[in-house]
Amino acid sequence: MTHSSPTGLLVLHAVRLRGFADTAAVAARFGLDPAQTGEDLLDAQAYGWVTRSSFSDLSGWSLTGSGYQRNTAQLRDELGSAAAEQTVSAVHDRFVPLNAEATQAFTAWQLDSGRPADILRRLADLADELRELEQALTAHLDRFGGYHDRFAAALARSGQDPAWITGIEVDSCHRIWFELHEDLIATLGIVR
Repeated sequence: MTHSSPTGLLVLHAVRLRGFADTAAVAARFGLDPAQTGEDLLDAQAYGWVTRSSFSDLSGWSLTGSGYQRNTAQLRDELGSAAAEQTVSAVHDRFVPLNAEATQAFTAWQLDSGRPADILRRLADLADELRELEQALTAHLDRFGGYHDRFAAALARSGQDPAWITGIEVDSCHRIWFELHEDLIATLGIVR
């Protein structure tokens, strides 16, 4: 049976995965109510777990050191209560060689202005692999849902705009892949 994460964990974890994000982006990451997420972020700010900052016309939330520690403890407790450590660890082991392939594909995409079709085929193969990884993960922790759909959607959109492969201003394949990597290592308590 799959475990549903509590909202407090999801809010902090969304901030962690995004690095710096406004309230709407934090809420959108796990399909949370934006108004309630705003309240949850203010509560987390009161506890010293998140901070809000602005740069030029951007403003958003980021984790503090104690917020990082809080989220790490939440993930550790959830992993134990869901009895999911073996599965997440096995998925991580399968992910590592795929990550090397994805890194090569993203680098090749950025360096080759011709955008060769073989890179797109490799990314499509990685999307298929991602579906299998996600299915294994969501059998235990439902918060891992959505990575495949997001990746496949970004890949499909790349035909109209190549930024959907490695762009930073959109939910690109690269951003999604990086986020999954962070999610796996955070869940397992691995320090880079």
